[in-house]
Amino acid sequence: MADNRRTPPRGSRPRGRTGPGRTTGSGRGGGGRPPQPPPAQAAGGDRPRRPRLTGRAAILVLVLSVLAISYASSMRAYFQQRTHIEDLKTQIAQREANIDELEREKRRWHDPAYVQAQARERFGYLMPGETSYVVLGMDGKPLESQSTLTDPSTVNQHRPTAWWTTEWRSVQLAGVPPEPEAPPATEIDGTEEKQQ
Repeated sequence: MADNRRTPPRGSRPRGRTGPGRTTGSGRGGGGRPPQPPPAQAAGGDRPRRPRLTGRAAILVLVLSVLAISYASSMRAYFQQRTHIEDLKTQIAQREANIDELEREKRRWHDPAYVQAQARERFGYLMPGETSYVVLGMDGKPLESQSTLTDPSTVNQHRPTAWWTTEWRSVQLAGVPPEPEAPPATEIDGTEEKQQ
């Protein structure tokens, strides 16, 4: 009796038969072998590493840094110009205030009472029938109306003494009073000076 069963050609496997230890595949690889991993995975077990900084990433970083630098310099120039504008506005406001003050001063000079007051104050002018009084200083020269007080730091300052020093001096002089001095002259006679 002849066997009617066909034997599969070599290299192929029977269709539709599965069993323990057998895998189904696409039929391309070897029959019954598990799929082989790529050579890189088989050796290291990991995927191949790509370089961290690629050419495109380097160009992107370069472009972003150039943009950041240009924007930073533009912002610095912007803030400098804003500061300059604020300074100019302050100067304009001060000069406008000065102009207003000068215009008020100009309007005052049209008032006759203001002109008279300035003539009295600056030049010492008097109206007819008025009497002028001049205050003289210690040197005999008239004091100016704009004279000011001297700076206290330029005046010789008397250093204060402790209260017990004057008390102790009075105790020391209590037993020995000072000799009396001649009384001051009540009249001044200038004949002696003229004769000398």
